[in-house]
Amino acid sequence: MVLYLHSALLKPQTHLLFLLLLHPLLSTIASRSSETQKPRFLPVLEQWVTEGGAVEKQELQSLVRLLKDFRRFNHALEISQWMTDRRYFDLSPSDAAARLNLIHRVHGLEDAENIYVQENSVEKAEATMQKMKKLGMAKTSFPYNMLINLYSQNGEHEKINILMQEMEENGIPLDKYTLRNRMIAYIAASDMPGMETILNRMEEDSNFIVDWKIYSMAASGYLKVGMIKKACSMLKMMERMMPLQGRKSLEFLITLYANTGHKGELYRVWNTYKQSNEPMDVPYGCMISSLAKLDDIEGAERIFEEWESQCTEYYDFRVLNRLLVAYCKKGLFDKAESAVKKAAEGRIPYASTWNALAMGYTESKQMPKAIETLKKALSVDRWGWVPDSSTLTACLDYLEGQGDFEGIEEIISLLKNLGPLSRDLYHRLLRASAASGKSVSIILDQMKVDGFTADEEAYKFLETGPS
Repeated sequence: MVLYLHSALLKPQTHLLFLLLLHPLLSTIASRSSETQKPRFLPVLEQWVTEGGAVEKQELQSLVRLLKDFRRFNHALEISQWMTDRRYFDLSPSDAAARLNLIHRVHGLEDAENIYVQENSVEKAEATMQKMKKLGMAKTSFPYNMLINLYSQNGEHEKINILMQEMEENGIPLDKYTLRNRMIAYIAASDMPGMETILNRMEEDSNFIVDWKIYSMAASGYLKVGMIKKACSMLKMMERMMPLQGRKSLEFLITLYANTGHKGELYRVWNTYKQSNEPMDVPYGCMISSLAKLDDIEGAERIFEEWESQCTEYYDFRVLNRLLVAYCKKGLFDKAESAVKKAAEGRIPYASTWNALAMGYTESKQMPKAIETLKKALSVDRWGWVPDSSTLTACLDYLEGQGDFEGIEEIISLLKNLGPLSRDLYHRLLRASAASGKSVSIILDQMKVDGFTADEEAYKFLETGPS
């Protein structure tokens, strides 16, 4: 009967969700997703866990494979990422190979390449490469580009030439991503002759289109080794090729010219290109940060005032954040506080705005103010935002050192609104509760719901704390 009702409800998507019904967890997902045209799996999984439902790694792996088989690549990728990001399961080489393939399909090659750069795990990436070879998935440049990128990030430059030689032996063409990644590796190694060799090869080969992004990379390489004149030459090439309009290209130019230290050129670029962009598309925040980097606080203030004068409807606090960071680095906290107070008149500052102040106070060792502004940040309902980890740790360490366990509990209570707590935060909460003479059993139960087993640290509270 249940199957019949679902089949009547689900229309063309029935086949996928029919199979989901074969498992209690998956049938719950199917039934709760059936009321919408596009099933949303993650909210249902979150609700399932919140209600005490068990989720095993093997079940999630099966669900990923099932969704992939039915070409639901977006959903499969969401489940794969939820499996590790929210449930803290380890990613096996097979899981990683599947995720790489999904990222490649959903987001494209560049995002797929970055997965192990983010994890910074050469061993995992090499294991995944071997798995992909066994599965016949290493017949294109994609997995090689991934490894080249990772070797570059980890300084293992000798392995890159071996990979490129293997590609040529296997008849796998060196595409623009391969050469780009090789160029990045030379830049990482401060090998300018090597970088120039790749750049010249790309310029001379009609199969490659050298765009402004390549010249921006070359400029970055020259800036890294202090070759300012050559960097400026690359920036001129970049200017000739880049689109006159576009926030991203203008931000690249502004940032790179700031790195040359030529403030006059920075203002020239700003005054030239902002005229060809709509006001909302002009990266005022980037210009403010660049001027602050060149110790031109007054110039940064003028740019901010120019931007603020145009804010008739929408006020983007991220632009203010750039000025706050500049003020805090200079120790100008009175100016920072005044700027926030003025901006907050009739508006609600972003969580990141309070967080910028909290970071500044933390760096200047003004911990009571850092804690106060961190709490304000955590109290703002801002989807997707998380506090700066070093600031959060410093504030919690300070409170623990002061014996302010109520303060710790307050901050962690606010953190719960952002998502599941980490093991470290649970340990802090256990210590605070035990020190306050409170029961720890509820906390230990919640740890289990969030996928944590009671470790040695937790058992201490079971033995010594009130239950």
